[in-house]
Amino acid sequence: MEILKVLVLLLFFTLESCIILQNLQPMFHIVPFSVLLIYFISLAYISKTCPVYVVDFTCFKPPNCLRVPFTAYIENARMLDFFDDKSVSFISKILHLSGLGEQTYFPPGLFYMPPKSGHKEAINEVHMILFSVFENLLSKTNISPQDIDILIVNCSGFCPNPSLSSIIVNKYALKEGVKSYTISGMGCSANSLAVDMARNIMCTHDNSNAVILSTEILSTGWYPGRERPFMILNCIFRVGGAAILLSNKKEAKRHAKYKLLWTLRTQGAFDDKGYYSAYRDEDSSGITGVRLNGDVLQVAGDTLQTHMPVLGGRFLPLIEKLRFVRSVLMYKRSKEIYIPNFRRAFQHFCFPATGKSVVRETAKRLKLGDRDMEAALMTLHRFGNQSSASLWYELAYLEGKERVKEGDKVWQLGMGTGPKCNSVVMECIRPILGEALIGPWADTINAYPLTIP
Repeated sequence: MEILKVLVLLLFFTLESCIILQNLQPMFHIVPFSVLLIYFISLAYISKTCPVYVVDFTCFKPPNCLRVPFTAYIENARMLDFFDDKSVSFISKILHLSGLGEQTYFPPGLFYMPPKSGHKEAINEVHMILFSVFENLLSKTNISPQDIDILIVNCSGFCPNPSLSSIIVNKYALKEGVKSYTISGMGCSANSLAVDMARNIMCTHDNSNAVILSTEILSTGWYPGRERPFMILNCIFRVGGAAILLSNKKEAKRHAKYKLLWTLRTQGAFDDKGYYSAYRDEDSSGITGVRLNGDVLQVAGDTLQTHMPVLGGRFLPLIEKLRFVRSVLMYKRSKEIYIPNFRRAFQHFCFPATGKSVVRETAKRLKLGDRDMEAALMTLHRFGNQSSASLWYELAYLEGKERVKEGDKVWQLGMGTGPKCNSVVMECIRPILGEALIGPWADTINAYPLTIP
């Protein structure tokens, strides 16, 4: 779109220059001005079509009985036969370096000795999380299951048969014509992908309500082995889930929280280094798990590097774009690329709460400060890494602090295995007050922010 704008303006000035140089009659000026007028009318029409609103969302708050303090985690690890002293020492180190706090949660199956990670425990976890957030969303938005036209459920590692979306359709008797989808294998970028998918579907289906359910089922993702690259996910992933209601109905604008402005997806799976940086595989003993290698941070940064120019071209002010272009042209001399000031485009940032180091690496690449990182770091501390649902816990944190004002733009960034980098940009369209009393942060919002070294 940005390139098209430049080409249209270039065409306009070229035609005008030719007319002036040729001393043609004034009537010939009608041609370039007509081209310009038609273009901007078409642009205005395109931008007004298919408005999609984020009506509201809810996040799962696990019961206190599922809390897993570090001391309990480490003590239980010592009692498991498949962990030796070196494994327990590594687990303790990761816990204390991860940025997680003492109030994160595990699913019930992982409290057994040894942990139960079978199909039954996974299904129970699905029921506990998805049923809860779905019912809370229906109650909060005052809609019926029969009002839902599109259902998208995302969970990266657990793919039962019938599918997760079918479980919801069956449980709540959604209407026969509902369009239901289940997304798997997309990691922490899955929710942003689901929003993009819902937006595209709704562009061809007017007067529709779409519900997105996001979670990561841990019961089947537990790795009972000793190889360190596989053990990291045991330490940082925690229970969580979110439900989001999108609508393109005209009346939705009156009570929706946000208007969906844009979605963007960047794929990096063509590069082997990125593709294998996070990979489900078997260890040397034949035990299945997700292996993370030392390239994860660099891969995340490199993927983001290719994602930023496209996003910036859409939302950054002209002066920031010109500074960026100038730095690219002068790169051979200065050896530096200008990082635009994204605070001039967005007021709030929701980063993937993958781990403290990933959050800070992302902020470093974007030249953002502690205040911009706060929502991601506090979500990581309070709830742990909840995969793609973390972005909505972060937005709930910002709402709970009453920082999101009418007219503010929110940038949600999802980064997942593959690697993939997905963005969702929303604009707040009404005042948001009182969320601290009803959201997942209701009992702890006043204790944050904390200083995380």
